[in-house]
Amino acid sequence: MAHTVSARKRVRQSERRKERNSARTNRIRTYIRKVEEAITRGDKEEAQAAFKAAMPEFHRGVTKGVFHKNTVARKLSRLNKNIRALA
Repeated sequence: MAHTVSARKRVRQSERRKERNSARTNRIRTYIRKVEEAITRGDKEEAQAAFKAAMPEFHRGVTKGVFHKNTVARKLSRLNKNIRALA
């Protein structure tokens, strides 16, 4: 257990940060699932719409420090490749 005042404050801050980051991660995971479900159904228009909705959330995750930028770039690239393969 933390003994100093600053250590207790760090514990409080890290707990709040963890809640925010996990909420953001779950939201992004939901967007990914919507895109992947549209891809498996073969609905290209819906997949593109879901992809366009997911992109800002992905990039917001990068700016907030939840994901690394190359991870997001890789995931978006793979999703986009799968959408283009539906043609």
